Amino acid sequence: MDLTNAVAVVTGANRGLGRILAAQLLERGAAKVYAAARRPESVDLPGAQPLYLDVTKPESIRQAAAIAQDATLLINNAGISTHTNVTDGDLDTIRLEMETHFFGPLGTIRAFAPVLAANGGGGILNVLSVLSWVHPLNYGAYASAKAAEWALTNAARAELADKNIQVTALHVGYMDTEMADYVAPENKTDPAVVAKIALDGLAAGLPEVLADEFTRAVKAGLAG
Repeated sequence: MDLTNAVAVVTGANRGLGRILAAQLLERGAAKVYAAARRPESVDLPGAQPLYLDVTKPESIRQAAAIAQDATLLINNAGISTHTNVTDGDLDTIRLEMETHFFGPLGTIRAFAPVLAANGGGGILNVLSVLSWVHPLNYGAYASAKAAEWALTNAARAELADKNIQVTALHVGYMDTEMADYVAPENKTDPAVVAKIALDGLAAGLPEVLADEFTRAVKAGLAG
């Protein structure tokens, strides 16, 4: 899709990759960027329009979609990582991972797809993870939720194609953001590079974007 003059809604846009995606969209000539966050007062990006949206609260999703009636692009970026195991971890925490990474994006897609369609179509970018495919110890809840979001992304792509809405998945490993502050710098990717790769892929109409070498190697090895 053409990102010039796009009207974008970016969830989790007050920090990390979300803020960078919002900034790069403005740099590419987006007509408007709604910087959606649970605390819109924390949005400090010049040129962006703060928007209250908590992906774990369906009513806030409905309210955000009612405000952003001019949207042509939805970026599902909001996320958490609780480092919770599935076999002995707290069930409420596991549910929170699913609410954030599966039911949240499901809710935003269901709310915004009619908006995008009414505006002639557009795009959806779901920020996923290499852990959609790899499920290491201490990441069971996160990996399970991201695997579910991957399936959601693929299903939504097929269901929305006739509405002129493209759906792109971004898969990436560790990025140099607050969420991965415990990871050694040499094992993290610059989120500005990830954002550029993601937006280039979205603009090119790609169904899937693999943002780093580790992610590409994992995807290539799935058949094995």
